[in-house]
Amino acid sequence: MPPAPCPCGLAESYAACCGRFHTGALAAPTAELLMRSRFSAFAVGDTAYLLRTWHPDTRPRRLDLDPGQEWTRLEILGRTGGGLLHAEGTVEFRAHYRHRGRDGVLEENSRFRRDDGHWVYLDAEA
Repeated sequence: MPPAPCPCGLAESYAACCGRFHTGALAAPTAELLMRSRFSAFAVGDTAYLLRTWHPDTRPRRLDLDPGQEWTRLEILGRTGGGLLHAEGTVEFRAHYRHRGRDGVLEENSRFRRDDGHWVYLDAEA
């Protein structure tokens, strides 16, 4: 049986997709791939990766994930910038989850910025 696809929605296995970013073997080369890897980090409970990829100006001191929340699916709705030659970018997405037996959706337009050459999550556009 082939490995399950990555939680981020791309066809590769977790290890070949977002797992390689979570281990630190590679850095996400675009804002969208960082967004996808952060969704996967929420899905697998990798708070260290989430904090490591959060801009130092907006990063919380600690992050406690709700064990009753299961992230189930990610849809990318749009993007601006965020490519190999950009310093900033946005990724608009819809994240589906199940919380204590109820389905829910989080929609956000996240802002990303390069910090020391690596993409990091800055904040959500209002």
